[in-house]
Amino acid sequence: MRKTPQYTTTDEAVVRRLIRENPWMTFVSNASTGLVASHYATLLEEDAEGISIVSHFGRPDEKLHELGKHEILVIVQGPHGYISPGWYAEGDFIPTWDHVTAHLYGTPEILSAEENFAILQRLVDHFEVRMPRPVSLDYDEEYARRVAKGTVGLRIRVDRIDARLKLSQNKPAEVRETIITALEGDGAYAHPGLAEEMRRVE
Repeated sequence: MRKTPQYTTTDEAVVRRLIRENPWMTFVSNASTGLVASHYATLLEEDAEGISIVSHFGRPDEKLHELGKHEILVIVQGPHGYISPGWYAEGDFIPTWDHVTAHLYGTPEILSAEENFAILQRLVDHFEVRMPRPVSLDYDEEYARRVAKGTVGLRIRVDRIDARLKLSQNKPAEVRETIITALEGDGAYAHPGLAEEMRRVE
């Protein structure tokens, strides 16, 4: 990611929130065969010291990534969107793209089959809790365990973080308010989630 110190955050609480709110993540490995990227649902380990995440890969992705043999990059992409110069002061005509992004680095630990199944249960329960009639792997655990054999669980204890909150901080307060109002509206580039992130950094 481009080095932009004015947008960098080292606040662990902010990164934890991004992980919680944006669980669909991109995993990138520089494997011996070249770059490999995959996308999987991921959970923050809330009670861990530092930042630790858990997920699962569908086989044979774990071999393509050579999991456990090297550091990998996990990309957390929060709200992002086009910022029109039509929302700026007159004469300022260069558009931009605001975003909230975190890069997490660490070497994956491969989980046992039992711990992997427990993580899969947590993932399902985490997303199903909002449903009117939540589904659980307990409905047919024997079948769920057979399906789980096609996956490999992993844990990444994050060694380093590169996080950016690029949210038009370089603009005057009145311009930022105009941008937020536009993002909260119903125009072509409306994005309430991005507006909320902008309000958070004020």
